[in-house]
Amino acid sequence: MKVSVGHGLPGAEKRLEERGVSRRDFMKFCGTVAAAMGMGPAFATQVAAALTADNRPSVIWLHNAECTGCSESILRMASIDGKTAYIDTLILDVISLEYQETIMAAAGEMAEKALHDAMKKPYLCVAEGGIPMKDGGIYGMVGGHTMIDICKKVIPGALATIAYGTCATFGGVQAAKPNPTDAKGFTEVFPKATIINIAGCPPNPYNLVGAVVAAIMTVTKGAPLPKLDDLKRPVAFYGETVHDKCERLKYFEKDMFAKSFDSAEAKKGYCLYKLGCKGPYTYNNCPTKKFNPLDKGVGVNWPVQAGHPCIGCSEPKFWDTMSPFYEEQK
Repeated sequence: MKVSVGHGLPGAEKRLEERGVSRRDFMKFCGTVAAAMGMGPAFATQVAAALTADNRPSVIWLHNAECTGCSESILRMASIDGKTAYIDTLILDVISLEYQETIMAAAGEMAEKALHDAMKKPYLCVAEGGIPMKDGGIYGMVGGHTMIDICKKVIPGALATIAYGTCATFGGVQAAKPNPTDAKGFTEVFPKATIINIAGCPPNPYNLVGAVVAAIMTVTKGAPLPKLDDLKRPVAFYGETVHDKCERLKYFEKDMFAKSFDSAEAKKGYCLYKLGCKGPYTYNNCPTKKFNPLDKGVGVNWPVQAGHPCIGCSEPKFWDTMSPFYEEQK
């Protein structure tokens, strides 16, 4: 199949060039997304086609009970091989984000109008944060409306909803005991909706972009949604445990463990399991995708590489079931 990359979006291509990012750099980005999705390099062309298709849906991004760290994670996905950041072009033009309370210029009535206008045409929803449900949802409000009421207006009409971050997927810290606002994740509140869970606190932003691309390809090309696990997480991102791919696995297999964070064993990179690492019980691609600006398609670091145990943040109820975080899991 012949694919016309950039068809219908000459403005996006021009803006990329103005930011010092060539078509070649954009294709590198698409290749990285393809790799995150578990596809081969040739799939980059299809990613580029999806991100620049004339009929791609817009994206409505909702904020609920959260710290906005998930938004920060994607806003800091800012370079390809050290090149100039172009997240503004990627988000605003390519992904076609039309409503996002954190980064949009509009406020008040104009912001509400932007949301209503975005809902008049086909759209995907990215949802960040858990939903407070107690007392009719009065413990979480935006523009005088409860978060649950806003979600009830947006989610049913979305082609698909991508719950971004552990607060949106499973309730997160808001849902930790005693959960005073009765916060819940989107799957629990909207069991009949088409939801893709991108868990993590925060998740790797490329997992989000990969999910958005997959959803766009479903809409524009009729492609199937990505294979999901029993928690509705894409298997491509959450198919293996953190432990399976950890660079410290060789020490675990030899029973070589760090005794404390300042011990000689810790400085040598020994396994952190005895210090509370939850990697064997956590499904995520942190060791292979890593975080922070990319260098040759891979982030520069992740918690365990930096010397901190995995705390299991992509698992349901991890605040309750994985803590104390610095003690060996029993």
